[in-house]
Amino acid sequence: MIKIICVGKLKEQYLKDAVEEYKKRLSKYTDLEIIEVPDEGLFDDNKTLKIEGESILKHISNKDYIITLEIDGKNISSPELAEKLDNIFLTNNTITFIIGGSLGLDDEIKKLSNYKLSFGKMTFPHQLFRVLLLEQIYRCFKINNNESYHK
Repeated sequence: MIKIICVGKLKEQYLKDAVEEYKKRLSKYTDLEIIEVPDEGLFDDNKTLKIEGESILKHISNKDYIITLEIDGKNISSPELAEKLDNIFLTNNTITFIIGGSLGLDDEIKKLSNYKLSFGKMTFPHQLFRVLLLEQIYRCFKINNNESYHK
């Protein structure tokens, strides 16, 4: 099972449509759960991160393999990510990806991470990034099943 915990809700219909398309495609390979926690948007950044972190924690099981999406995480190729996910599934039933809000992730969430993943040094809108992550997860399943997929 793949679980994605995201700070904030999708607002744009085209992004919602893209997420639904990847959910449909991924259903062939795995169960998928997407959990949205509130984007606090408070004036105190530390308090915002803490509250968002507490909301994220409510959806994490001690059996989850946690991959946090962090700009300072490891930057790997799609085939490397596919191999990583394949290896994780040998010993874990659930891989949980966590996408923080505009301020990133609370340190307590980062400490729980089994693997810190980066999509590069560029900054992406958090709503769009959810679609990018789903596409890469889908690509990983295609790679791991030796199925063709556009490059």
